[in-house]
Amino acid sequence: MSGPGFVHLHVHSAFSLLEGALPLGTILDMAKSDGQPAIGIADTNNLFGALEFSEKASGKGIQPIIGCELAIDFGADADKPSDRVNLGKGSIVLIAADAGGFANLAELVSRAYQEGSGGHTAIHIDWLVDNALGLLCLTGGPEGAIDPYLAAGLDAQAEARLSVLHRVFGDQLYVEIQRHDRALENAVEPRLIDLAYRLDLPLVATNEPYFPKQDDYDSHDALLAIAAGSVVAQTERRRLSDQHHFKTREEMIALFSDLPEALENTVEIAQRCSYRPRTHDPILPKFAAADGVGDDEAVAAEGEELARQAREGLRMRLADYGHAPERTTQEYEERLEFEIKVIRDMKFPGYFLIVADFIKWAKAHDIPVGPGRGSGAGSLVAYALTITDLDPLRYNLLFERFLNPERVSMPDFDIDFCQERREEVIRYVQDKYGYEQVAQIITFGTLQPRAALRDVGRVLQMPYGQVDRICKLVPNNPANPVTLAQAINDEPRLQMMRDEDETVAELLRIAGKLEGLFRHASTHAAGIVIGDRPLQKLLPLYRDPRSDMPVTQYNLKWVEPAGLVKFDFLGLKTLTTIRYAVDMVKETGVELDIDAIPLEDAPTYKLYADGDTYGIFQFESPGMRRALVELKPDRIEDLIAMNALYRPGPMDNIPSFINRKHGTEKVVYPHETLAAVLDETYGIIVYQEQVMQIAQLLSGYSLGEADMLRRAMGKKIKAEMDKQRVRFQEGAIRNGIKKGQADTIFDLLAKFANYGFNKSHAAAYAWVSYQTAYLKTHYPEQFYAASMTLDMAQTDKLSDFRREAQKKGIEVVPPCINRSEVNFSVRDGRILYSLCAVKGVGRNVAEHIVEIRGDRPFNDLADFASRIDPKIINKRTLETLINAGAFDLLNKRRERLVEVIDTIVNTAQRETSGRADGIVDMFAASQPQAIVPPEHVAPWSLTERLAREHAAIGFYLSAHPLDDYSELFEKLRVQQWSNFERAARNGAVAGRLAGTLISRQDRRTRKGSTMAIMMFSDPSGSFECIAFSEQISDFGRWLEPGKSIVLEVGADSRPDGVRLRLINCEPIDASVEKLGRRMTIFAGNERCLGPIKSQLQPGGEGVVSLVLVRDEGEREYEIELPGQFRLTPQLAGGLKAITGVVDVRLN
Repeated sequence: MSGPGFVHLHVHSAFSLLEGALPLGTILDMAKSDGQPAIGIADTNNLFGALEFSEKASGKGIQPIIGCELAIDFGADADKPSDRVNLGKGSIVLIAADAGGFANLAELVSRAYQEGSGGHTAIHIDWLVDNALGLLCLTGGPEGAIDPYLAAGLDAQAEARLSVLHRVFGDQLYVEIQRHDRALENAVEPRLIDLAYRLDLPLVATNEPYFPKQDDYDSHDALLAIAAGSVVAQTERRRLSDQHHFKTREEMIALFSDLPEALENTVEIAQRCSYRPRTHDPILPKFAAADGVGDDEAVAAEGEELARQAREGLRMRLADYGHAPERTTQEYEERLEFEIKVIRDMKFPGYFLIVADFIKWAKAHDIPVGPGRGSGAGSLVAYALTITDLDPLRYNLLFERFLNPERVSMPDFDIDFCQERREEVIRYVQDKYGYEQVAQIITFGTLQPRAALRDVGRVLQMPYGQVDRICKLVPNNPANPVTLAQAINDEPRLQMMRDEDETVAELLRIAGKLEGLFRHASTHAAGIVIGDRPLQKLLPLYRDPRSDMPVTQYNLKWVEPAGLVKFDFLGLKTLTTIRYAVDMVKETGVELDIDAIPLEDAPTYKLYADGDTYGIFQFESPGMRRALVELKPDRIEDLIAMNALYRPGPMDNIPSFINRKHGTEKVVYPHETLAAVLDETYGIIVYQEQVMQIAQLLSGYSLGEADMLRRAMGKKIKAEMDKQRVRFQEGAIRNGIKKGQADTIFDLLAKFANYGFNKSHAAAYAWVSYQTAYLKTHYPEQFYAASMTLDMAQTDKLSDFRREAQKKGIEVVPPCINRSEVNFSVRDGRILYSLCAVKGVGRNVAEHIVEIRGDRPFNDLADFASRIDPKIINKRTLETLINAGAFDLLNKRRERLVEVIDTIVNTAQRETSGRADGIVDMFAASQPQAIVPPEHVAPWSLTERLAREHAAIGFYLSAHPLDDYSELFEKLRVQQWSNFERAARNGAVAGRLAGTLISRQDRRTRKGSTMAIMMFSDPSGSFECIAFSEQISDFGRWLEPGKSIVLEVGADSRPDGVRLRLINCEPIDASVEKLGRRMTIFAGNERCLGPIKSQLQPGGEGVVSLVLVRDEGEREYEIELPGQFRLTPQLAGGLKAITGVVDVRLN
């Protein structure tokens, strides 16, 4: 053929979410192999891939044509006869012919999301009047804006629509013809061609491919079923054909041989397109320059402002905090001027000023800001501007690790804010720079192997259990993801299931083809971009339905090449925890400046040395705690080093680091001159900055060159490494080091550069950790209350914090409608449980109770009922609060309170209705009628009361089911979990425990046998135990949630904790019965004798004495009851609850 013959103009890439199955790389590879000189993508309602496609296509020597398939609203469309008539997607294809056309296309796509009609993403026909210039228009094909009307017999309306488009686009409009051998296309094509000729409109042939090859049709059909929430077998849903694959030029030329003009026009359109999106240098709003000045003048003005603020800021920092030891004012000033010059030369002063501005605003509004994150903490200018709070000279942090004049790239400050107030800072930035100039960054969720299997299994209508079993055989490790093909290759059971069941084989095949495709669009958790103009003039915008903030249509990888600068606004929970704790400390009258606490506080370091770091930022894992006990840190440098070392790779150096600190291992340096660099880490290379300093010291590298060396070592590019090795050798030899030793040191640096940690980041986070440890040491009640508030949704953590508090003698008081606040709080040295942390009690309920309570506690149930709003507090909420113990202060008998829930709600409704109507009952008493719980209600046993409490709170708070047995633990030879855990870490391999089973998960082992993962609780905490098939068979009847049992376990101490496996067990009551018991019941009157008799169960080995108390305790009559009885602590608890029983003693 002469010339291209055909050019694809309407290709759906994978960015047509849950519709296109053609990744950009696949499109370009297929186009390249077919010799296609140009290709056009037109994704559904988006330009997500425009810049990426443009760059990658041009890199392969292919002309990229950027288009978009956009739904269009023609306004008052009274021409649709019925909702049953399928009028397709109602879209047209707009193609950018020049720069103005792309700007208009970006504007239209952005408006479609920002202003789309009726909540749908669509453009309005009126918008095209001002935005059609530079755009070519195709009519959209069989699912477009014209063809479905012809198919429905609405020829007049089709012609009217086409005429409107013709008026708008003129000779830039093409009538799109597709041939997939479908009935609709065959019926419409003659009339469509006739209509085009009649209106003198050119035809254009397209294929609209959605998937690569013809045999990919069934997997793509499954994708469409997933998108529709339907199933493959459903006929009444959108379907395509196997002809919607990516056809070659030869196939298309043969297909349209009878319409050569339609083929020629594809080439004509490609020739009319003279534009592609390109990458752009960073564009920032002008911060300190007047409007209208040129770029050079703006950078100069911002440079002057940066220098002024930095110099003034440094003077204030030195006045407030002084110099680092052995540093002079001159050193600070010289470092500052060097950094200012680099920043100005690289034209980044505006970036620093923008970041400093919103951080200063946040601090001025008492919004906690982190001390720094990442390499930015190495900048003295950042410290002077209060962007960071770590003195880089004090910690030997390097500016070049952050901003290297020899490697021009944008600086990147990651800023941590209090997670609850981060949005306020973002709103400030929006207000300052304009709503249209600030946006979030899009991200794309992909179909991961397990998700693909579940989705495909659903649309194939496979049994859920079968799909679930298959999914669980696919590893799910985000840190080391495994493809479905790898999973099948590594798992014989998957291979066997595939080979034995055709349906499973089909599931795996289809899921394998869909794996990795984009599933949905979302927003980056922290990234924000700020522009110097409305952002849709720089790139297209999207809107996340969950936010009112614009979102870029390019993802994180492509938003910066598009010219936008990213700022990371991260929410750090620990900062919120610190704020809560400091606020509670201030309530005690102590003014605590958490940023000015002493760095040499011995009690705080003792907390680290004792391994008492549960809840301490970055230092709470079991392995870290053990390392701290061995290290005994006594300075901030030890914490920085441990923060850097405790990760895979560097962790191997922890034993040497500890031994060298304590003098049990000799400190050795790779070269004697490196003592100055490696002294603080005892001769061990821990930080990337040390790699840079060693290159500077031994081989004469500038720090900028040393940063390039570090990056080369990290990337392990051989050619670059060989080049750097020669450079390192030559410099070392000039400094008197032998070539062999230089080689050895270079190899050592290469090893550590790969996994050495960024010291700036480690230092900043060690400081945040130290702040939390200081609070835990000196203000433990406030620390625990704040930590529990931030983790109130995680009952396991709440239970752990409560246990930690108990160890320090701090009581956690159960929830109470008269004492508790919305969050956890501290009063009289005790932690008051949060109302909001009770399960099923939302924040609005907790806030309502606290608000109406005010400074007047509720006197009784009637007082409570008369004040609440029954629309906020319903019956279920009341029952949950009662079960949690929140009404115990008014009446301890929870079973009686449950009986009057309806009365409470009815009273609340009556009182609320009266207030709303303005009705006052003149005959009513000033106080509401008392609500008296009934007396004759069967008492809850301790087991039932605590089971209800556990359901409401998530753990046992007011008591524990085993409390009544605790005095018998010694006789039962039972250890509490906290004691046994300590023993296991010291070498114990077996033990005997008592526990109440909280939860049980049954699973299959790799061999197919049953195993159970069980969570138990005892008064000292909770622990996990595994039972295998033999134990499940022998003891399964007792291993049910809520049962209390005595367990014999084997123990295996590992770095991540103690693992337990079940050996033997029996119900705790059975163990108790074997002891032989005596129970003494003290009865105050005759009325309780009947209930006592009904609860006593004969047949055991225990003896019961009944003591009748007379004359207010003046006289007692003791009677030993005949026979023997089954005696348990649970029975004792139940008897105590009987009205008239004074006491019950079990000996």
